[in-house]
Amino acid sequence: MNSFLAIDQGTTSSRAIVFNSELEVVTESQKEYQLTHPNNGWVEADPCLILDSVQETITNVLNNYDGVISSCGITNQRETTIVWSKQTGKSIYPAIIWQDRRTNKLCEELKNLNHEAMIKDKTGLVLDPYFSATKIKWILDNVPNARKEAEGGNLLFGTVDSFLIFNLSKEKNHLTDVTNASRTMLFNINTMEWDNDLLELFDIPVSMMPEVRSCDSSFGTLMQNEKEIAITGVIGDQQAALVGQGCFESGSMKSTYGTGCFLMVNTKNEIIKTNEGLLTTVGYQINDEVAYALEGSIYSCGTTIQWLRDKMKFFESAKQSEAFLNPEGSSNNVHFLPAFNGLAAPYWNSDVRAGFYGITQNSSIEDMVTAAFKSICYQTKDITNILEGYDISINSLLVDGGMTSNETFCQVLSDVLQKKILKPHNAESTALGACIVSQVGFGMNLSDIIIRHDKKITPSLKLKDAYESDYLSWKAYIENSIE
Repeated sequence: MNSFLAIDQGTTSSRAIVFNSELEVVTESQKEYQLTHPNNGWVEADPCLILDSVQETITNVLNNYDGVISSCGITNQRETTIVWSKQTGKSIYPAIIWQDRRTNKLCEELKNLNHEAMIKDKTGLVLDPYFSATKIKWILDNVPNARKEAEGGNLLFGTVDSFLIFNLSKEKNHLTDVTNASRTMLFNINTMEWDNDLLELFDIPVSMMPEVRSCDSSFGTLMQNEKEIAITGVIGDQQAALVGQGCFESGSMKSTYGTGCFLMVNTKNEIIKTNEGLLTTVGYQINDEVAYALEGSIYSCGTTIQWLRDKMKFFESAKQSEAFLNPEGSSNNVHFLPAFNGLAAPYWNSDVRAGFYGITQNSSIEDMVTAAFKSICYQTKDITNILEGYDISINSLLVDGGMTSNETFCQVLSDVLQKKILKPHNAESTALGACIVSQVGFGMNLSDIIIRHDKKITPSLKLKDAYESDYLSWKAYIENSIE
């Protein structure tokens, strides 16, 4: 039986998992690392810590598994930006994490110069600090000698997948895949190549950019523990979850609840662009087929629960939060604005910050925790409402990510949306997606790969009106806070 290694490099931790050919976990390892916040709205990480965490987890699983691993797949946090020396592989500045908002002023200046429409037409993205382009420009403009070195061909850019491939592959390849490329705001999703107009607009030398390949392509040879493993798949984390959930048909949809929340619907060969802040992106390129997707991004999901745990000290573990969540969603009119680093879809406001509304002397920890969980559900409802306005029918929602282990949260989500919720056999669909693209790259047929969904959660009709009223109240609070 063939076995496959999946590397899942996330925002706050890295994991390595060995799957067998039936997509069952054989062994796994996880390592957390710290983010830093040097200034308001800034989010960084040490690329060496990211690399070390990946190498440690790979070593752990290889030490625990004696079998032969056929190939490896990599999935990663998208948009996070690293610039490193072509000669040494060392970064010249910390990784600027996708949540970082430091380039908001630049984005506003470019909007005022009427560049937004051109960017959206070429990339499917909104002009926002979220994406890699303005992060690269910031590094080149603010790190001493960086621009000179870049123009001399001595610096390379990559999202985390590229940085890992360069530092872990025997060949020192500088590569990425189409999904990660499509999140840089420098990749033309119509022509499927780096766009010269965008590179010129952001003043980024093309020599810095990695070669773009399909998700199931060959990316080199992983060297670890004196073993050589072919890297036959790379895919951005949210697209990996789309694949891991088996969303291969037009209209099939998943929502991942991790550090952030990302709802994505497959639109196959149709490039659908909306006016309500959803992103048009590349879903995957497998077997030479490019599938596009619509995505709604929510910045603060697991980070909200982490804040309640670590900063507010409301509970000691994320698992304990479930005991504070009212199963019928009652928060005694307390609402939460989940904007530690601004709001993403559909608001795209970098300036607003988090807060509670409606707190009285009778408010409890349970009310505040329930309000925080509901804010995640209500943001999901924002996105599904927009999709339904484009005649994308939603009968059920496939969910995954760490937060879906919270059964009460899943039920509240179902009740808020009034949709069936389907949970996969393996809740970590991101790593599963990396495994699947590596299997296809190895030579397996996609049609032979079976993805299981074990649990269905149905909504309570009796709570429909109460949640609709509460949602409208929450939405008014959000909109008043943005004005």
